[in-house]
Amino acid sequence: MKLIQLPTLDFEQKIQREIEENPALEMGKNSENEKSDDLNDDLNIDDYISDDDTPFYKTSSNNYSSSEEKSIPYSSGISFTEYLISQLKTINLDEDDMKIAEFLVGSIDNSGYIRLENDEIIDDLAFTQNINTDENKILKILKIIQSFDPPGVGAQSLKSCLAIQLKRKEKTYITNLAIDIIENSFEQFSKKHYQKLLNKYSISEDVLKEIISLISKLNPKPGGAYSGLNKPIEQVIPDFKISIENNELSLELNYRNSPYLNISKDYDEMLKGYKLDKNKTKSQKEAIQFIKQKLDSAKWFIDAVKQRQQTLLITMQAIMNYQKEYFITGDEKNIKPMILKDIANEIEMDISTISRVANSKYVDTPYGTKLLKEFFSESMKTVSGEEISTIEIKKILQKIVSSEDKRKPETDEKLVKILKNKGYKIARRTVAKYREQLNIPVARLRKEI
Repeated sequence: MKLIQLPTLDFEQKIQREIEENPALEMGKNSENEKSDDLNDDLNIDDYISDDDTPFYKTSSNNYSSSEEKSIPYSSGISFTEYLISQLKTINLDEDDMKIAEFLVGSIDNSGYIRLENDEIIDDLAFTQNINTDENKILKILKIIQSFDPPGVGAQSLKSCLAIQLKRKEKTYITNLAIDIIENSFEQFSKKHYQKLLNKYSISEDVLKEIISLISKLNPKPGGAYSGLNKPIEQVIPDFKISIENNELSLELNYRNSPYLNISKDYDEMLKGYKLDKNKTKSQKEAIQFIKQKLDSAKWFIDAVKQRQQTLLITMQAIMNYQKEYFITGDEKNIKPMILKDIANEIEMDISTISRVANSKYVDTPYGTKLLKEFFSESMKTVSGEEISTIEIKKILQKIVSSEDKRKPETDEKLVKILKNKGYKIARRTVAKYREQLNIPVARLRKEI
């Protein structure tokens, strides 16, 4: 089950670790003469080692340890905090002020913000650093840190973060107005009460559009871009490939998911040597037992890898057959309602197994690379009684919103009426749920000028 849920890259890394840790296991070649199940009969060492020679605690061949779930370490380079500290070292501060500055830098999260109120900072400094200070001193040192790169770092709120970035830009009429709006009318701006801003500042819609454009280009998470450099980039490698040949679907498993693993021939030779020796010493018996554990583990792992391949193929074949009309045409309207239970029943496997395959696997199709779980959806009936997938409803909802008048976006109540007119009777709370799943904001926040 653990191997099944691994994406391709993680699976490759798991195999590499297994080979490094188990000398009885090796990567083979794709040839008829070298198959992973072609194990030499001489490897059955149970014939010449008695149960009396084998301590009970040494017989376990389970190759998974409690640390199995730990993530793979990546080299991280310079951290975001170290980057800020390097800038702090260029500032001339006395000892106490430097301690305060280091504390503040250490309080900056990966998004670039200090999430503490000033009174909390003062209390923490007194408790942890034995430094008594006041708000004026905190604000003075905060201002220094807020001059660091990336612009906006060290802010205590989004409002402050945007204002800091604007103040570092060239002073123009638009920039000055943008600073004023952020500092003095932030709530009206964030709630898109544009008419109130037009009236308050006596400006035209064109000017307000320029201000909105300027602010929208600022970075709301100044630390995110830098700290993200230290994180591994997740590659999407399809686990399967579906192609169309003569109007028929063809399924392949990515070769990276089907390695050729063998039992090491060196271990075969070692065992032959031990087998010829009739009078085995204690150390030889211990060596035989070590080999037995490694061989059992290698055989088990090879079998587990084969079972993984078989499970992936059987599951994907069932999904492909179930959604054949979509994979032939590429028309998302042809995606049938399909739940985990449908596939589980089809191939007589547990729902949890289907879930593990669907949640982490991708398929390369003629219409792009798709995450398997995207093909699973509930069903609903239209006004005419036709059963359709909720995926289709979401696509229609997305299309309605994308073509709406952004000066007056459609409310959820209005969306319900539009969908009903198209033959889809859906409750308002369901529309709201689908809208949220599609990351579509409420009407007020979709408003533009």
